[in-house]
Amino acid sequence: MAAALQTRLLSSLTKVFADEDLQDAAYRRGSCLRGEVFSFQLAYRSASMLRDLQVEVNSDLQRYIQLRTVGLVPGEFHGAQVDDHVLRTTPGLFPDPLYPAEERLPVPPGQWRSIWVTVRVPTRAKAGIHEIELVLTRGGRKEAAGTFSLDVLPATLPAQQLKHTSWFHTDCIATHYQDDVWSPAHWRRVEQFVRSAVDHGINMLLTPLFTPPLDTQVGGERPTVQLVDVRLVAKDQYAFDFARLDRWVRMADTAGVRFFEMSHLFTQWGAAHCPKIVATDKGKPKKIFGWKDRAGGPRYRAFLDQFLPALVRYIDRKGLRKRCFFHVSDEPHADHLASFAAAAKIMHTHLSGFPFIDALSNVEYYDDGLVQHPIPASNHIEPFVERGIKQLWTYYCVSQWQGVSNRFYCMPSSRNRILGTQLYRYDLAGFLHWGFNFWYSQFSTRALDPFRETDAGGNFPAGDAYLVYPGPEGPIDSIRGEVFREALQDQRALQLLEKRQGRDRTVKLLERGLDEPITMTGYPRDAVWLLRMRDRINRRLADIA
Repeated sequence: MAAALQTRLLSSLTKVFADEDLQDAAYRRGSCLRGEVFSFQLAYRSASMLRDLQVEVNSDLQRYIQLRTVGLVPGEFHGAQVDDHVLRTTPGLFPDPLYPAEERLPVPPGQWRSIWVTVRVPTRAKAGIHEIELVLTRGGRKEAAGTFSLDVLPATLPAQQLKHTSWFHTDCIATHYQDDVWSPAHWRRVEQFVRSAVDHGINMLLTPLFTPPLDTQVGGERPTVQLVDVRLVAKDQYAFDFARLDRWVRMADTAGVRFFEMSHLFTQWGAAHCPKIVATDKGKPKKIFGWKDRAGGPRYRAFLDQFLPALVRYIDRKGLRKRCFFHVSDEPHADHLASFAAAAKIMHTHLSGFPFIDALSNVEYYDDGLVQHPIPASNHIEPFVERGIKQLWTYYCVSQWQGVSNRFYCMPSSRNRILGTQLYRYDLAGFLHWGFNFWYSQFSTRALDPFRETDAGGNFPAGDAYLVYPGPEGPIDSIRGEVFREALQDQRALQLLEKRQGRDRTVKLLERGLDEPITMTGYPRDAVWLLRMRDRINRRLADIA
């Protein structure tokens, strides 16, 4: 019976749990700028099983609207510690993957489910209110409907200025789809996921010159994915072929990538060892460097003395110098200063003028001149801010659970989206995250099914390791990825307003009604505040257009 079907329009910041009554009020009207991707939801629940429920959309924006159903995935481990700004700490099913809503909708009796509505507003969209009607039908008969009013304002969202990388793991793609690395099938899948990354605001692509030494067990190794072919021509003498790297660059350009983040040339957590590097020796592949080799040893130094000049020549020949960023080692600690300094010296000898970016939280690395562009964790950023570092970045990962923004399953979506406002408030130039598609267990000891094992083998909070799922036909987006894109759009809207009326007035409007300035740990926890703030920014932009 139609009366048994309940519906409610909701914002993108509501997580609809199947086993919980809806807590958030209806959200029937929103505003956006031209060129923005706007999302909302239609939640529904039936008292009885419905096997043939379908959804239709009616709107003058219909050709720009995508409907998806929000799927459920298990979340068992939410971290060794949590604060009080989470939705749940118990194991259970969490809303996250977005499946095509092309066929029948899932309608288990008594469970709330939701339809995710994505509107890709054209840059030439007509300003004004656009009605979006969603109709739930059975056998062609209307069962329920809801109409959302989207007010498109006469201002266009500017291009993203933030440099954003979320590490792209090519080996995970090959492993999951069981494709040979760099086979035609692998290249096709890689491009699909690169396009998904770019669509969600990732404009800098981790580029595996050699197999990245990231989250790898000491003494272990990940599948070989190096883009540079190395040939041993004599003892400790090498030749390099960049043809595969050239194909990577062309693919990335086609997908919309703006910057290339060259993979680390020293191991994680101290720069003590070499990444895995394979060379052709007398026609056969041979591992020439790895865990057994000291990063500061004469053999590896001699290798880099040959490789890095050849790489620079390639970069300059292709006109990529302004698009390339380099790493030394990821997340060194205070007791790694000496090994990091030795590694950095080798890199800087050959890469003068290139920007180096490394995730680290000990300010001594900056004070000692070892890193010009440090990337501190969001909960360690203040000492770096106090030094007035220009073009500062930040990052978060598994350890950022206390007070700061993050995007674990257990966290509300507002805690994900607030980062865009914080990026603006701190005037940050970049953001890094370690896992766009890490579908292995911690330390890459085994592959896992990201639809079933969502916590890297019980080691990282569920949702930390990836924003995208590997569907049979390609990427399956997540609500966390969609909300993160909204965060980046918030930053872009604030930057546009600053350009039109100045920073002081924009910050004042942003923080209207707040007792304290927005910081990484001090910010409104309420999703309603975020929605109202963004609407306030939009309408000021329209007023001064």
